[in-house]
Amino acid sequence: MNDIAKNDAPEALRAFSYGPDHPAMALWVHPQTGLLARIADAMQGLGAHPARTLVLLPYAQLLPLANRLWGKTFADGFAPRFETTQNWVVSVGGHNSAATDISFDTALDTLTAQALLSHSGLPEQDGLATLLVQAAHQLAPLAAAAGPEGRARWAADARRDAVLGMDGAALAWEAQVARVAVEWAAISGYASDALFDADVLQSLDCLVVVQGLAADPLAAGLQSVWGDKLVVLPLSPVDATEPLAANHLSLHACLDAEDEAQRTAACALRHIAANRYPVALVSSDRALTRRVRAMLESAGVQMRDENGWKLSTSHAAAAVMALLRAAVWNASADAVLALVKRAPALQHTGDALEAALRRDQVRDWRHATAAPSMKKDALLAACAAVDQVRGLLTGRRPVSAWLTALQEALQSTGLWDGLLEDGAGTKVLGALRLAPADPGAWKALLGSALWAQRRLDLTEFTAWVNQALESASFQPDYPAEEELVILPMSQMLGRPFAAVVLAGCDEVRLNPSPEPAGQWTPAQRAALGLPAREALDAQLRAAWQHALQSPQCDVLWRTSDDSGETLLPSSLVQLLQLAHEDVPLAKDPRDVRTLPAAPTLPPMPTGEQLPVKHLSASAYEDLRQCPYRFFALRQLGLKTVDELESEVDKRDFGVWLHAVLQHFHDALAAQPIADRAGRSRLLNLASEEATASMGLPEGEFLPFAAAWPAVREGYLDWLEKHELEGAVFASGETSHSQPIGDLKLVGRIDRMDTLPDGTVMVLDYKTEPGAKTKQRVKDPLEDTQIAFYAALLPNDTLRAAYVNVGEREGTVMSEQPEVVHARDALIAGILEDMQRIADGVALPALGEGPACDYCQARGLCRKDFWNV
Repeated sequence: MNDIAKNDAPEALRAFSYGPDHPAMALWVHPQTGLLARIADAMQGLGAHPARTLVLLPYAQLLPLANRLWGKTFADGFAPRFETTQNWVVSVGGHNSAATDISFDTALDTLTAQALLSHSGLPEQDGLATLLVQAAHQLAPLAAAAGPEGRARWAADARRDAVLGMDGAALAWEAQVARVAVEWAAISGYASDALFDADVLQSLDCLVVVQGLAADPLAAGLQSVWGDKLVVLPLSPVDATEPLAANHLSLHACLDAEDEAQRTAACALRHIAANRYPVALVSSDRALTRRVRAMLESAGVQMRDENGWKLSTSHAAAAVMALLRAAVWNASADAVLALVKRAPALQHTGDALEAALRRDQVRDWRHATAAPSMKKDALLAACAAVDQVRGLLTGRRPVSAWLTALQEALQSTGLWDGLLEDGAGTKVLGALRLAPADPGAWKALLGSALWAQRRLDLTEFTAWVNQALESASFQPDYPAEEELVILPMSQMLGRPFAAVVLAGCDEVRLNPSPEPAGQWTPAQRAALGLPAREALDAQLRAAWQHALQSPQCDVLWRTSDDSGETLLPSSLVQLLQLAHEDVPLAKDPRDVRTLPAAPTLPPMPTGEQLPVKHLSASAYEDLRQCPYRFFALRQLGLKTVDELESEVDKRDFGVWLHAVLQHFHDALAAQPIADRAGRSRLLNLASEEATASMGLPEGEFLPFAAAWPAVREGYLDWLEKHELEGAVFASGETSHSQPIGDLKLVGRIDRMDTLPDGTVMVLDYKTEPGAKTKQRVKDPLEDTQIAFYAALLPNDTLRAAYVNVGEREGTVMSEQPEVVHARDALIAGILEDMQRIADGVALPALGEGPACDYCQARGLCRKDFWNV
């Protein structure tokens, strides 16, 4: 079959010019069994004139091929009119929908469904509305097939059949949804109703309905009206598929998703390079298709994407959703920044706003203007401009009013013009009816729809917008001559391709017998006339067989998923392998390239050109743990950007506890309280002040707040014992500096007490596990922090300890008895290390274990790649 795939036709005709030996072309032009011959025989048998014959095809992609092949096969005389039902109805004047009709637009139908549920007494729950829309969309083709005159009879039967087996109280809501779906389908009008019109019947001699892989219920409904004038023909006769030849099959077992995507792209490129195109790419895996498409685009392949992708994944949709999410009353700072960065009218202040918000770690936008870093006229003006836009999207209002407000907000942010200039943007505006295709019809709908006066809040409107974007698809413009076509397997029938690449053929993504969509039971499906699971299985298998008939066919599947779990090929692939045991797995179609070894070597920077003027305890700890981290974070000044949306964690609790103890001891020093109950109340007041000043979310801080009573009592127990030893609080959270040579040591000491003999005692609060604190003081020369704090003070002698404030173990003090010796050794080490840096000694990445696990510079030193 390799010769069939070759095509030397002019580029513009390539897709139409395969010979009758091509399996898809044979479905059309075979002298006895071809569709065109069967149409001609039907017209001749009825004495129908071709000009008065209408042929309805199952999908629009067949129209150009049908017209061209008829003209080539029957060069003389008239040709019948080839249409799809929708195209034909539009061509004869269109279908005037009523306000309550099923529109098959999920966004509009959801609004109607919510109104119908409300009128029926059911709650307007999103889940029930979604279920109702799904059920109505499944029943609509059956109601349409009954025709305007027979719809009442259909509804009478459907009312009974839709609730079979749903007598129990537990299924009352589902039964009511089914009843509403039947009534909605029964009162709706449909585009196909025009085919039941007497004037149409008189204007045509013959109506030919061509069936695809799935039987169209419309054909049976038309039979009672059209009688002998109606001819139903399958596009593919039952015996049209031939036994598969093994020489055109290539089976590819891929390692994982990325391997499958690369092989899929390579197969397509090889076919195109061999002049075998257009190539059909079939896959139900959207992520895989996007990855393959990206690779083929980079290779310059001209593609026709008939699947498209969800409109909600486009940049245009993201801009609209960013505006709506930024408008909620409790919008996060990140949500507002996402809008500011996208909006042309606001983005000039984006960097400054983000820097200020991150500097003060402002999580909620409503607290933005209170942040210290925001006290600048330019930043306050930027906040006012943002809030002015947000103010446009408040309150409760009907959909029409929300759309007007949304348009005004888009225009004021400068997003509107960008949407108009973008293909996906115009689709977004159309899907949301901000720029409706038929303004007159939309205006009429707003005046008569059941939901027209229903008021929504911003959350409900945002959910509706999101659903509208999720349910719509965007298809990029088609090229003049495509080399590859992305399409569903069901629409390959009757379309000639030089080769087909079937990707995603594993047991998950190509399940031949999936559960039918919807709430219907097998008994209900049978009674209503919906396709059974077995029928859907047969349709998929038929589509699979027709796809395999292509002159060249690549079948790909992955053998493991993203989690590493083993995947089997689809049962359809396994049957194919059993039938062709002599077909080995294909070789990797990717070209092999030999690359020179380029090992990643450990960095060895020097820092003599970046003199260190100030040194903190944490900075020197970085130098001791990993010289490269000191170079990157302290000398170069690099740092990660903290997330504004991060949850409250143990570090936040530590900062909060420091603030609480500082408030407590300042208040206690100003007004001494000796009794335990008074101190407990004072400590609680300090905790409330700290919580309010830090703006901690109540819900997220709840686990720490629940532990606070135990922490408070444990600290007061320790404080009582500590004060009995004669210690007196002297100061807390004080900044200190101490020059040593050309260097200045800087730091902030949590607390200093004065002992009875006048000795200063340095205390540092910790909220870590007690065992870790005890490990700190075990080796005085290994602990940097407490010795560094001692070095900040001019005292020759002093004492120092860590105060571990915990819930389970209470408050425990771990003193460092050799702090003076540790301080003197630390100062000597600092002077030596700073001199070595000034002398240009390398600062290698020497970190190990925990020092590397959470290191901000790990991506810079590339340690993970040294051994690759």
